[in-house]
Amino acid sequence: MNKAQLVEAIADKLGGRQQAADAVDAVLDAMVRAVVAGDRVSVTGFGSFEKVDRPARYARNPQTGERVRVKKTSVPRFRAGQGFKDLVSGTKKLPKGDEVAVKKAPKGSLTGGVSATVKKAAAKKTTAAKKAAVKKTTAAAAKKAAAVKKTTAAAKKTTAAKKATAAKTTAAAKKTTAAKKATTAKKTAPATKAVAKKAPAKKTTARSTAAKKTTTAAKKTTARKK
Repeated sequence: MNKAQLVEAIADKLGGRQQAADAVDAVLDAMVRAVVAGDRVSVTGFGSFEKVDRPARYARNPQTGERVRVKKTSVPRFRAGQGFKDLVSGTKKLPKGDEVAVKKAPKGSLTGGVSATVKKAAAKKTTAAKKAAVKKTTAAAAKKAAAVKKTTAAAKKTTAAKKATAAKTTAAAKKTTAAKKATTAKKTAPATKAVAKKAPAKKTTARSTAAKKTTTAAKKTTARKK
């Protein structure tokens, strides 16, 4: 019997083929996950599944007889329950009709392997959710930091632009002041030249006065001689 035949065998009891397929998949998935995690899955009257570690050892190649080193590994192992063994050996008769071959286990008789696996899966989901929350928080913090950097860069650019504008304004003011000084100097230059031109006239007047004084003195001297 393969998986499809197993699904067909229980389809009538579960209300349809799809429901039976989902049930088989769910049971097998839970058992495999539990065994891989190292838990022991025990079904009363049927058997138990568990993970067994095999140490490293030497074996022989059956074709060549060569000795081969086998690494340490883990394998799944199934141990049939006593009820299953009795039915297979013929010690007990297989129920006929719709009766269940494996007796239903009483409440609380099952081991906690599957429930432990479920707990582990829930813990993993919680851890994954926490990690996702941390990642989201980190991403939000990174976005905020990027926004702060952009704001700081914009502020620096604005400050630089203000400084450049102030520098341009200062340079323009200096140019204006220099132009005013140059204009004032040009206006002052003609006046200075005019003053310089008037200076010889004063010297000429002084000379004329001196000549007049000399002539007067000469006349006085001549009059005395007479």
